[in-house]
Amino acid sequence: MKRLTTIITAAAVIAISVLMPQSEALCAEKPAVSAKAAVLISADTGEVVYSVNSDEKLPMASTTKIMTTLLCLESGGLHEEFTVDSEAIKVEGSSMGLQEGDIVTKYALCCGMLLPSGNDAANAAAVAVSGSIEEFAKLMNERAKQIGMTRTFFVTPSGLDGEGHGSSACDMALLAREALKNEIFREICSSESIKLSFGNPPFERWLSNTNKLLTMCEGTYGVKTGFTDDAGRCLVSACERDGMELICVTLNDKNDWNDHIAMYDYGFDVVERRMAELPEEYFIDLAGGECEQVKLTTGAEPINITTASDDMSDFTYTVLSSPFAYAPVNNGEQLAELQIMYGDREVKRVPLYACGNYPAKVSNTDDSKDSGGFFGKIKSILGSIFS
Repeated sequence: MKRLTTIITAAAVIAISVLMPQSEALCAEKPAVSAKAAVLISADTGEVVYSVNSDEKLPMASTTKIMTTLLCLESGGLHEEFTVDSEAIKVEGSSMGLQEGDIVTKYALCCGMLLPSGNDAANAAAVAVSGSIEEFAKLMNERAKQIGMTRTFFVTPSGLDGEGHGSSACDMALLAREALKNEIFREICSSESIKLSFGNPPFERWLSNTNKLLTMCEGTYGVKTGFTDDAGRCLVSACERDGMELICVTLNDKNDWNDHIAMYDYGFDVVERRMAELPEEYFIDLAGGECEQVKLTTGAEPINITTASDDMSDFTYTVLSSPFAYAPVNNGEQLAELQIMYGDREVKRVPLYACGNYPAKVSNTDDSKDSGGFFGKIKSILGSIFS
């Protein structure tokens, strides 16, 4: 009788596990990390997937250079050569090997910050962009506000200790999310090594990345390491698997490499690649056409978002465009963008294209022979103003 009961129970368990959805049958277990603060977010939405003390302000060491590099890239003139500031490069700690009189480019300094974590590169970049380290710190804090980093204060461009210099794991994740939108930043931080030319006179040399996670963890493509005695080991990373992207941050973590791997293994079990529930139709007003509006489309490709949310109604959609389009409009012509928002954070922007051909309105007046009629004149005037 006991044997029969055991067989029936086992069969019931197997049946339940087969019928139960995978998310219920295999509930991912949250990892235990050794970090003082940690967070894992969706790179698409900024949603928090996992966190430990993620809002606590702490020193973040050389992960600071994420902001310094981003601002340097955004300042332009990346390949223009100049001589480094001789005082700026006199700084302790890690270095890209700059010496007085060296000729560099901003691009080289960005590589020097993200790969060997050069404090000399960070200071040289700050002076090149803003004229002084103090003025550059102001720029860092202004940019932090734009990103939504509410628990961050920058004092140094390198991440060396400064009074009040610190951030939270959540803020650093948002910073990485913003920086990774820059293709040059993404390319540099994902490189295991880069060949550069700088010096006096410039000569070729190799810089190696301090981020061992690039070769330790499947799908990892960045971002930045950091260490000081006060901050401990700090690490910001990003990882992509099956078209989904996550960003991980640990502050003051003696076991950061393994903790990031464990957090990614957990996170990719929790998040899903969901199709955006887009409105069925979009329109933009048309000037000078036979129709009053142009129907828009996002194209054939589905829009997927990495999210831990089951409710896609949390996302909002807004058409960004000029007040109206001018006829004629050709099928497939891009006229606008669809902005997808999750709360107060932009997820992505998707091009919107004309769905069909929209010819200009034919007029029998003499004006139609003269510069395209009334609307043609308006278009010509506006075109000359905004050209």
